[in-house]
Amino acid sequence: MLRSKIAGIGYYVPERVVTNDDLAKVMDTSDKWIQERTGIKERRHGVRFEETTSTMGTKAARIAIERAGIEPKDVDFIVFATLSPDYYFPGSGVLLQRQLGIPGIGALDVRNQCSGFIYALSVADQFVKTGMYKNVLVVGAELHSFGLDYSTKGRNVTAIFGDGAGAVVLQAAAEGEDKGILSTHLHADGNHAEQLAMINFGSHSGVHLGKERFGFNEDAQYGELMMSDKMWEEKDIYPEMNGQYVFKYAVTKFPEVIMEALKANGRELSDLDMLIPHQANLRISQFVQKRLRLRDDQVFNNIQKYGNTTAASIPIALCEAYEKGKVKEGDLVCLAAFGSGFTWGSALIKW
Repeated sequence: MLRSKIAGIGYYVPERVVTNDDLAKVMDTSDKWIQERTGIKERRHGVRFEETTSTMGTKAARIAIERAGIEPKDVDFIVFATLSPDYYFPGSGVLLQRQLGIPGIGALDVRNQCSGFIYALSVADQFVKTGMYKNVLVVGAELHSFGLDYSTKGRNVTAIFGDGAGAVVLQAAAEGEDKGILSTHLHADGNHAEQLAMINFGSHSGVHLGKERFGFNEDAQYGELMMSDKMWEEKDIYPEMNGQYVFKYAVTKFPEVIMEALKANGRELSDLDMLIPHQANLRISQFVQKRLRLRDDQVFNNIQKYGNTTAASIPIALCEAYEKGKVKEGDLVCLAAFGSGFTWGSALIKW
């Protein structure tokens, strides 16, 4: 069986920088409050009415494609991970395909939120390893800024998230080439689904929760179940997160799935050159680093500049680490994520 390798990588973040002080102008918060809880100093927000999830993904993809030494027409499959698609449907994969000018090839959308890129990478890895496709484009992109609550009620979520995109091109490693994805490990536990979720506008919110939670009338028709005055008044149309609950599980599952990847390949923590964790919260990354006793030079974080870009955070961080020379040929690199679902996963890569 073939081994897939990352042949090209790229990322894109919008030019607009939104600082903690900027958020403090519209909600009851402060730079000190946000940094103490998340480590975030600033994030990027896309240009309203101009940038979308797919357009950012396309910009990152073009860089990855060029670095892979191929052209868009050489891509034969797309896997696009996002929780903030351009449309409710169709998915952003086909929109990216249209923007790249490569109609006809398959485009798969992955909805695993913060773990989306790991899941997408694992899917693409299988296609390359079996020889089904030669050049698989994997994209993680998010435009969070258009769907956040910029009031004090929403500050716990809004202060965390930012916009951006990252992409990689997977190809088969040459025979005898000692590099590529060694293994991927995926997990989920839906028992905790509502602890980090955007319940509206899903069918569950209308049919099952609507009457008691959102104030729908007894005889409301299905077409009326998407919205209610109470939902607008109480701002119940935005993402919800039980921060302490999520933190508790994240700091447990992160180390577990990292060790799972190392053990599956007969490696030790001392063999690890670089850990690229999902940029959920700097405090989570620091907690995991301390628990695993990793050195500062073994962990890369950039959430301070970009915030949590969900499915885009790992490819953005991986690309930035690569561009800064912190990920070099021959390095053993672990990617790890935890997020909504709950879902979590890891990938171990010989760079």
